[in-house]
Amino acid sequence: MAKPIVEMEIEKVTMELPDTKTVRLKWPEGYNPDFKTGQFITLYWPDTPSYKRAYSLSSCALDRGFFETTVKRDGKMGTRIVDWAKPGDKMFVIPPTGRFLPVYEPNKHLICIAGGSGVTPFRAFVREGTKRKLETKITILYSVRTTNDIIFNDEFHQLQLQNSQFNFFVTCTRLHPQDPWTGRRGRITAEWVKEHIHDLSNTVFYACGPNELVEFAEHLVLAEMKVPKEQIKTEKWG
Repeated sequence: MAKPIVEMEIEKVTMELPDTKTVRLKWPEGYNPDFKTGQFITLYWPDTPSYKRAYSLSSCALDRGFFETTVKRDGKMGTRIVDWAKPGDKMFVIPPTGRFLPVYEPNKHLICIAGGSGVTPFRAFVREGTKRKLETKITILYSVRTTNDIIFNDEFHQLQLQNSQFNFFVTCTRLHPQDPWTGRRGRITAEWVKEHIHDLSNTVFYACGPNELVEFAEHLVLAEMKVPKEQIKTEKWG
């Protein structure tokens, strides 16, 4: 039986970066869906029902009463949301689906490889792990162009303080040589990923972001490290 499409009001918007906005969609009265952290919703505007776009949830399944999705100014839908969406606007929401799901087991280590706005579902992963005080280790390896492109930077650092099982690492690919950034520079490499692996058989890899980044992760994990494909989950964003 198909899940019903629901009209929701935008309750709140937050500009994460000049080109990235988090939209909070309020559930209507009596709406109480069963869904999982890591899934995505599909959105469309009432005046353009034929144009739909899927976005990962950046809120987790423990966040009740609303969905949050974090959108970059990209394409017709992303541009309209970032530049125009405001509280009180209404959007239609096709309920959550998808299999990009965190494996919350005490002995598992989730290595989450992200590029740009591909980090958004990992905010949900860490939120649930932190709220539930889980023993599952989560490591985010995040590639951005410059320090001005780090989505959820403050929130991830706060979550790191609250959750000893969570680590957040950023690498910048296009910083000026004189930039004062003291962190890592350059693309995500095989060597950098391997530095964070402590028990390969209990590591689950996640990759989300541009095709090139996800294909790199797939090649590294499946071809180079010969890891079974059940241990890697991917979402490509074009």
